[in-house]
Amino acid sequence: MLPTLTSAAPAELQRSFSSDSVEKTRTPSKKDSDADFDHEKVDVNEVPFDADADTDSEVKVIENAEEVAIQIVSTEDHPELPTWTFRTVFLGVGLSAFGAVLATIYTFKPQNASVSQLFCLIIAYVLGTAMHAIIPSRGYFRYLNPGPFNIKEHTAIVIMASTASTVAVAMEIIAALDLFYDIRLNAAVAIFQIFASQMIGYGIAGVLRQLLVYPTYAFYPSYISVVNLLQSLHFGNALNHKRRRFFWIVFAAIFCWEWIPQYPFPLLTAFSIICLADNGRHDFVRNLFGAGSSNEGIGLLSFSTSWTLITQGSPLVWPLQTQVNSYLGMALGYLVLTLCYYRNVFGGRALEFMSTSLFYENGTTYDQSLILNADNSLNRTALAEVGLPYYTTTYAISQMTYNFSLGAAIVHILLWHSAELKSAAKHAVATVRRFHDTVEIDDPHYREMQKYKEVPAWWYIALFVVSLAIGIGCSYTTGTPLLPWWSILLFTAISFFLAVALGFITATTGFNISVKYAIQILASFVHPGQPIANMYVNLYGNSTTFQTLYMLQDLKLGQYTKLPPRATFAAQMVGSIVGSIFNFTMMRSIVDANREVLKDPTGTRVWSGWIIQQYNSASVAMGALGTELFTFHKRYYLLAFAIFIGLLFPVPFWLVHRYTRAGSPVNRAARYINTPILVLYIGYLPYSVNGQWWSCFVIGFTSQWWLRRHRPGWFKKYNYLLSAALDGGSQVIIFILSFAVFGASGNAVDFPYWWGNPDPDVLSVDRCKATS
Repeated sequence: MLPTLTSAAPAELQRSFSSDSVEKTRTPSKKDSDADFDHEKVDVNEVPFDADADTDSEVKVIENAEEVAIQIVSTEDHPELPTWTFRTVFLGVGLSAFGAVLATIYTFKPQNASVSQLFCLIIAYVLGTAMHAIIPSRGYFRYLNPGPFNIKEHTAIVIMASTASTVAVAMEIIAALDLFYDIRLNAAVAIFQIFASQMIGYGIAGVLRQLLVYPTYAFYPSYISVVNLLQSLHFGNALNHKRRRFFWIVFAAIFCWEWIPQYPFPLLTAFSIICLADNGRHDFVRNLFGAGSSNEGIGLLSFSTSWTLITQGSPLVWPLQTQVNSYLGMALGYLVLTLCYYRNVFGGRALEFMSTSLFYENGTTYDQSLILNADNSLNRTALAEVGLPYYTTTYAISQMTYNFSLGAAIVHILLWHSAELKSAAKHAVATVRRFHDTVEIDDPHYREMQKYKEVPAWWYIALFVVSLAIGIGCSYTTGTPLLPWWSILLFTAISFFLAVALGFITATTGFNISVKYAIQILASFVHPGQPIANMYVNLYGNSTTFQTLYMLQDLKLGQYTKLPPRATFAAQMVGSIVGSIFNFTMMRSIVDANREVLKDPTGTRVWSGWIIQQYNSASVAMGALGTELFTFHKRYYLLAFAIFIGLLFPVPFWLVHRYTRAGSPVNRAARYINTPILVLYIGYLPYSVNGQWWSCFVIGFTSQWWLRRHRPGWFKKYNYLLSAALDGGSQVIIFILSFAVFGASGNAVDFPYWWGNPDPDVLSVDRCKATS
């Protein structure tokens, strides 16, 4: 079992290694990380890929994180290969622009989709190998074509493109200002603000390298498939030839299939026998079993055949323990969300079942302009006449569980990772004092990287200071500060500590925990009656945290593929600059063309503003009306106090694990439960579409349990490659469909309505009752 958040990464992982062969012996204990497996010795010097073993009986089952990082990912390196070539720059900048545009389009889609690194990787490989074949390699042309397209060029391009295609929270906030407050920032100010918010996180990431990049326990499971594909494409032995053939067969198959559920036969994106039997007669059936249309239902027993949706659950990549905890949370969520809605918890029975908008008590959309002054501050006289807004019950429950999760995550890290935190703090202090990195890490990939010049810590510190100054300056360009300087400093400091706690979760489980609701509630008390300030706190209290995590993951990708650290640094900088420009440009185009649809609480099958609406709803409810809605004994006070209640959740499980006999069923169960993930998933469903989760359940157990245990040879060679092929093929066809028929180019072309594509005014996609 791969290690996840429920277990501590043992301190032995940071022991230094000698120049001779080193064995890491993991001794079972009450604090051991991989509780549900026997621990075996792992030779960290062994070259991975026990891939030449063709029979499963010859292959050792992967049990923990170290074995994933050592047996799936190769330590092979070729330092003579060039990194910065014409191909790197040309394709890196071009795909950065391409990825930024596509990611921005996805932000305004009803599906919770994103541009994966695998998508960028595949396009880069096709174009890079084509350039090598087409461009002459003799004479002066050798500077344009220095040899075969190599893994270092490829990785640098992927990091650039994926950095650009990670949509900045700043862009989403700027869109919310435009849509709901009619505030259009100057283009230069907006772009600089987007870039600065990303680079603040990058500066923090540099400080956290010793804790969340270099060690083996920080293995980022969602990135294993990316590294596995890169090495399969570029390390040319017979086995990799088989892998490449396997990859392209799967890629072509999903490319040919995915357009069917996405366009002519959308019923296949959420196939529910219950909905088919009900055929649109009952609201209750739609709310509980519906899952195909935006904000339709929570999808109990709904299956999807669309990989674009299924991949959101990462069933081939996430460790089984992570998936099991998420499925347990969803199982509780079906019960909690349905009971709370029908028992009128938070007064939401008359409202939509699912929506991120604000409503009047009778269910109509709340008009925030009636309670705000011209400067967007709260008009209390008008508020007394209009009344307070309401969240939908499911959205309120979701925010509460996210805050439970944040509190639980902080305590979980303190209980299970105290040794690593102490060690990292010592190294961080030494780094800041000396302005260079002096740390020994017991990791074979890190050891291979010692031949390259590291990025000095002062580079990251300087980048952090400059970006913070730019962010503060941009906040003061509109006359009235969007957010005062002292608040920017306060929430940036909070982000740093959150990045440490949440970074452990992402590094060991591949799972991200959102802090935006907690940050906005805190902001409602720091900036009462100021909705714009509340919204902008997201840039420094939420966005900074997640930009830090994204940058850390790319640093780990560079370590896995042996990309020189300074090349990784430059690639992330270039990607951030290009992404900032194209994020803003594409956002402005989409918002101008689809304003009314994006402001609608439910949206359409093609466009939806549900992501942007979250920021607006929070700015009004938490910013303008924080004291009226979230203080003690007010309607939503439990949402604020949920953070403190969540602090208690991990304690009983840790105590049981600590004081019961090691290896006993109770002991094993206690350390298997991951409270931050479990409680978050109780409220994970009332967004977007939910037809994929039961398919994820089946695929996840097949991959991470049956294949990993009973077909370990196939699992090592093909499981992560399969994930890469499915992600790549599906995202290529989605990009084509977005511009060809979904309206990204301006005009949508609807497929004719039929039984498998019902009229949305009559039935939802899965033939449940249509949403209002």
